[in-house]
Amino acid sequence: MGLSDISEKVRSGKRLDPAEGLFLFNEADLLTLGELASAVKQRLHPERLVTFVVDRNINYTNVCVNKCRFCAFYREQGSPDAYILTKDEIFRKIEETISLGGTQILMQGGVHPDLGIEYFEDLFASIKARFAVQVHSLSPSEITYVARKANITIGETLIRLKKAGLDSIPGGGAEILVDRVREQVSPNKIRWRDWMDVMREAHRLGMPTTATMMFGGLETREEIVQHLVRVRDLQDETHGFTAFIPWTYQPGNTELGGRTATAVEYLKTLALSRVMLDNVPNIQASWVTQGAKIAQVALEFGANDFGSTMIEENVVAAAGVTFRLSREEIVSLIRDAGYAAAQRNTAYDIVKREF
Repeated sequence: MGLSDISEKVRSGKRLDPAEGLFLFNEADLLTLGELASAVKQRLHPERLVTFVVDRNINYTNVCVNKCRFCAFYREQGSPDAYILTKDEIFRKIEETISLGGTQILMQGGVHPDLGIEYFEDLFASIKARFAVQVHSLSPSEITYVARKANITIGETLIRLKKAGLDSIPGGGAEILVDRVREQVSPNKIRWRDWMDVMREAHRLGMPTTATMMFGGLETREEIVQHLVRVRDLQDETHGFTAFIPWTYQPGNTELGGRTATAVEYLKTLALSRVMLDNVPNIQASWVTQGAKIAQVALEFGANDFGSTMIEENVVAAAGVTFRLSREEIVSLIRDAGYAAAQRNTAYDIVKREF
């Protein structure tokens, strides 16, 4: 099967197998991939509407036992700039977020060795008692650590956290869902099956999640395709992923080092994600790593969501990348690209259309 046959298969709405996806990745030029991704997006989202969410990333601690080689954010316990935010500090951040029209808080931190399930139960319950806000928090790595620390199952952990106020789970920590890569970039972190197990259990409990992919490090193109297929397979099984967010590794201030992926590499990978993930409804553009203009271009390469206003973001910023956009700027960028803009919530329900 050649490029024209694969392209026709995509346009007719048929699923590509891994070999066909890899062939497309290797052989199609940027514009061809973009055209195919746009066709898939048009089929799924014919209304030319681009969404975004108003939220804040609250990094409750920067202490982490994983010490990933690609991360510039983590600190060791006892480091002079290590921290754990107090409840009052977290509450102030949430109050500011809500005052700006925010509907969601994304809480992630390092995997702190002293923070057990009781800490998160108390924190989430305290947040829910004070604020009407979606708690979209804790990556599978954090959840797995909490479960092991408490000596309980992933299912029991999620049931307790959900009861306390955890609404949904971000897809952080996926990196590349291939253990060869994970062993090199994050040797202390959970393996790909562990990440999948958390997401599968969350979906079983009715908790929606997102999925991510960090690329541009040590992975091969075959492994990018493998990552996409593994996300697609779990989505076939559970239907619990609301969105997929591919973003590029940022090498600044990291142990791993290396180069930054180009805009062309980003757009090709984004487009391939849209083509391969025929069962994941939404693809987010990553203006946080790519900047405003490439994020605009991404809307023609398969993305239908502009992500978050990111009132606060510390992890990517620690690598020296500090793009910032206000709500008004995001709306303007979407409109200038020829789309209508709408604020959504975590479940992709429309909160407000921007006329």
